[in-house]
Amino acid sequence: MLTIAFVGFGNAVVNYHLPYLERRENIKVKSIFRREEDRLGDTERETWYPSIQFTTNFQEVLDDPEIELVVICTHVDSHAYYAKLALENNKHILVEKPFASSVDEAKEIFDLAKSKGLIAMANQNRRFDGDFLTLKKVIESGVLGQIIEIQSHYDYFQPQHIQKGFGLIHGLAVHTIDQLYSLFGEPKKIHYDVRSVYHPGESDDYVDIDFHYGLLKTTVKCSLAVKINHPKFVVHGDMGSFIKYSSGHQKKNPNGPTQVTFETESESNWGQLSYVDTNGVEHNEHVPSEVTDYGILYEKLYKSIKLGDEKPVKDEEVLAVLKILNDGVNAAKNASNKLECSL
Repeated sequence: MLTIAFVGFGNAVVNYHLPYLERRENIKVKSIFRREEDRLGDTERETWYPSIQFTTNFQEVLDDPEIELVVICTHVDSHAYYAKLALENNKHILVEKPFASSVDEAKEIFDLAKSKGLIAMANQNRRFDGDFLTLKKVIESGVLGQIIEIQSHYDYFQPQHIQKGFGLIHGLAVHTIDQLYSLFGEPKKIHYDVRSVYHPGESDDYVDIDFHYGLLKTTVKCSLAVKINHPKFVVHGDMGSFIKYSSGHQKKNPNGPTQVTFETESESNWGQLSYVDTNGVEHNEHVPSEVTDYGILYEKLYKSIKLGDEKPVKDEEVLAVLKILNDGVNAAKNASNKLECSL
């Protein structure tokens, strides 16, 4: 049994962690730490989880010998603080994305974990999105031949929410950047078009980043001004193409614990695959979707902690993605200067 504690009790914990741990017989959620100020007017939700102990004393978590893993789901500004405290008290850590505020801060956390013989890992759970797993399945099948281009979209139509501040690339693009980086690794060249529609140099509400791998180019796009639904993934190879619309998220429950389904999504949202095989025969198919299951990351992490398996999310991947995020923000900050030069 792997016994864990959470730091934080927000959207990520109740919708993207706890629902996927319910069916894991070898993982037990024992406690959740919340700051006293976060509980004001928000204690009823705690009653939805009678088997979990809630505490406002983080030292209780650190002193509990049964707890091996601390999962940190707070604002990124406090990730390093809680991560170092947990590691110094001999707890493994899983940290929400983005892992840290900077590459240097992340390196400090990883170095501390290594010096203590512990595991520190980023929660890149979106590698287990059903639509992304379906994309991987198609690419690994080889039917598309040499992959030439992959586009990944993560868009909303919320122009009213565009405001000053840099949050889109860290809040949304981080998912798809990590997904494609996990497939293809370090690119030879990166081109950033990160900017703001209404607040040039002061926001990042438009993200368009190209990753060049020789013959292959992958593109990550995020925007708050896309009204018509766009495929989540568009893939072109020299033998065929594949498109897949988003599998979406589980429905959140404001009145109780969120429940998730592990059934295959409706055939109406399966991916579309068209290719010509080695015999020159054309195929047009719908590809059954894989199921979203963020608990898979916990299963792999369990094996890393208990059996010594390799971590499913490597340190170098976390550091590379963090650098891309920070370089993207810098590109957005400099976008106003480029605009002034072009006028």
